[in-house]
Amino acid sequence: MATIKEILTGLSTVLQNNTAKNKGVNGVFQFDISGDDPMEFFFKLDDGAPTVGEGAADSPSITISMAAADFKDMVDGKLNGTMAFMSGKLKIKGDMSLAMKLESIIK
Repeated sequence: MATIKEILTGLSTVLQNNTAKNKGVNGVFQFDISGDDPMEFFFKLDDGAPTVGEGAADSPSITISMAAADFKDMVDGKLNGTMAFMSGKLKIKGDMSLAMKLESIIK
């Protein structure tokens, strides 16, 4: 199974390849991953153009918190994001409209 850092590298590539698809999307997505492979990272979309970084963003539009194992399951398609949220495995603070767009942004 990939590490969170490896997943972040893949996410960065996907975001770079989807700038046209994500045009019009603006916001800072902060991820706080805890557990056995903890990491903080963020990505910023400025009219679809991405910036990806490790650590905490200055003023995120949305913060997504979850355990590393659950995050990896979600990335692998073993855990549905909506079900993770409803069961409390995924916590969201901030702009819910961005949360609704997240799955289409990263695919």
